[in-house]
Amino acid sequence: MTSQPVQQIPGVYHRKIGDIVVTAISDGYLDGDLEVMRNVDLEKAHRILRDAFRPARRTSVNTFLIHAKGRIAIVDTGSGNYLQPSAGFVQRNLAAAGIDPKSIDTVLLTHMHPDHSAGLTDMSNGQLLFPNAELAMHENEPAHWFDDGAMARVDERSRKLYFLAGREQVAPYRKRTRLFRQGEVFPGVTAVPSLGHTPGHTAFLIASGNDQLMIWGDTVHVPEVQTALPEAGMAFDTDLAAAAASRKRMFDRVAADGILVAGMHLHFPAFARLARRGDAYALYPEAWRPTLDAV
Repeated sequence: MTSQPVQQIPGVYHRKIGDIVVTAISDGYLDGDLEVMRNVDLEKAHRILRDAFRPARRTSVNTFLIHAKGRIAIVDTGSGNYLQPSAGFVQRNLAAAGIDPKSIDTVLLTHMHPDHSAGLTDMSNGQLLFPNAELAMHENEPAHWFDDGAMARVDERSRKLYFLAGREQVAPYRKRTRLFRQGEVFPGVTAVPSLGHTPGHTAFLIASGNDQLMIWGDTVHVPEVQTALPEAGMAFDTDLAAAAASRKRMFDRVAADGILVAGMHLHFPAFARLARRGDAYALYPEAWRPTLDAV
């Protein structure tokens, strides 16, 4: 008798942006509740999820490879072996995509949260998981997460989960770290500071020919709720008001210009368009493309 399959196919999806190829690499997902949301009526948030046939907060975790000018960068690194067992699959999916982590020359971090930077280093032994890569991030990130005064002002959970863990994750790259404020950070890739979720939270605009893609990082964590209610934030926003303002600016920009978006917490493969709907927005996942040249 033929056995039934027990695993999905690898979480890998390619999207061409002009002459650049962007590959979505799934790290898996993290489960939680809506109690971590702020500035929102939780019953209304639950109703939005139920109406979208999503009875719980299941957060996709995505990273993105950028193939440009004979080089490869990865935007964020997933959660490594640090968080839930339903995540931490970046290395497995890189192998499925035929990518040797040693061939990746640049890691672009949107910010230093554990579902983004814990895949830099094997937390069990300190091994660099991208041994030949330069680490690039906004200058505000290490300035904040390595600030002992800032760490002293947070609770014990935040101290361990964000400050101490973040330091441990990026410290092995200290001799190969490049800090930026804005501007081009990789061929065809421009840093777009979107501060608030963390002090240095950054989106990355990829442009080639007439095509553009905005990898907007953690602009949203609960896509259905935060596009309908842009003021809704998260308990782990460093500055709740600034994060909401950045989210609204990002929404306005990509909706007005019709820019394709990708996000670390959009449902895999995470490519979508955003449209204004009155005072809110709606997210429309892009139709699956069977080949890179499909339109």
